[in-house]
Amino acid sequence: MAGPLSNLQVLDLSRVLAGPWCTQMLADLGADVIKVERPSVGDDTRHWGPPWIRDAAGNETDDSAYFSSTNRNKRSIAIDLSSAAGRDLVRELAKNADVLVENYKVGDLRRYGLSYEDLAEINPRLIYCSVTGYGQDGPYASRPGYDLIFQGEGGLMSINGEADDKPGGGPMKTSPAVTDILAGLNATIGILAAVENRHATGKGQHIDISLLDTIVSFGANPLASFFTTGKVPKRLGNAHPNITPYQMFPTADGHMIIGCGNDLQYRRLCSEIGRNDLAGDPRFLTTKDRQLNGPALLEILTGIIKEHTTAYWCDLLFDSGIPCGPINNYEEVFEHPQVVHRKLRVDLPHAAGGIIGTVRNPVRFSATPIEYRLAPPLRGQHTVEILSTLLGKDAIAINELQSAGVVEGARHDFDIPSKT
Repeated sequence: MAGPLSNLQVLDLSRVLAGPWCTQMLADLGADVIKVERPSVGDDTRHWGPPWIRDAAGNETDDSAYFSSTNRNKRSIAIDLSSAAGRDLVRELAKNADVLVENYKVGDLRRYGLSYEDLAEINPRLIYCSVTGYGQDGPYASRPGYDLIFQGEGGLMSINGEADDKPGGGPMKTSPAVTDILAGLNATIGILAAVENRHATGKGQHIDISLLDTIVSFGANPLASFFTTGKVPKRLGNAHPNITPYQMFPTADGHMIIGCGNDLQYRRLCSEIGRNDLAGDPRFLTTKDRQLNGPALLEILTGIIKEHTTAYWCDLLFDSGIPCGPINNYEEVFEHPQVVHRKLRVDLPHAAGGIIGTVRNPVRFSATPIEYRLAPPLRGQHTVEILSTLLGKDAIAINELQSAGVVEGARHDFDIPSKT
């Protein structure tokens, strides 16, 4: 069954993570995504290893596991954009594309004649999404940057990490590249909104996604407190700025999380741990009281929770409707009964002969379920297929493009004699 976006063709001129995350989402939803890569090099993240993808014999390939996380369900064509002929090929592809996604530095594609304004002339319906560090305008627009830069510059690291007066205190990034991933999702949302608008107007538009905008927006909740009070939010480690208890607790064999978001849940917790006296303690009666007197309450709870194992507390508290859970490593995550039931791991056969494990898309459709059609491609794996089926190039023309270094594909793709 065709995916919900199977009527869309997407030209992906992005690399690294934010843009490819967006285009993988579109590809999972059924769009035909054509990933344009540089010959000989490809997407930067192909080289971000170890670990490396392995072939059927267990040998390492030249592609990283990192690359495989964000390039599923795409076809790859390798084109040299520094050549006039390469840029002409991109223009030919853009002429019939519905969407183009790019994350070049501001102005780079304009120099190539591949800006939104350039391509809108030949395809007024084109939705052109630019993902950059700082956006298309402003004093920093020309600056490059990676996720970590924006986690710091956009304020996230100022509230993430242990408190300064605690062991290990100080700024801390999130391990996954949250700025890139969120920017990719924002780009996806913007593109889908533009597609809907195009149904009414018949015209495309330019979408401007900024990593800095994205990560500042991500802080809307603590920023609301800052706007209200003028007090700069601080790092609290695993504690919550507004709710107690809502954090990690040590247990007899590890750690777990307990979160009480209202008074009823707190009273149930007191009952289950055998301390109904805490439910009636005037210091802890309401959410506000517990937050004001948090250190005293946490000292008591910590002493009680560490007397038993994580499994003991989870089993006990689950049945009482108290939000709680273990802190799993990723091996434990994929042994989790719910994760197993939801089949969150998807294995795909790779062109190199091995199997690649990927994570199932979290969006579930009742009528148009997501299909996992293609493993992350080899660089230029679909060059000949795309040139012949989409652009109508014959075998001799394709061979000439390869001989001139304009395109690159799988070695066996270019065994056609050139014209003499």
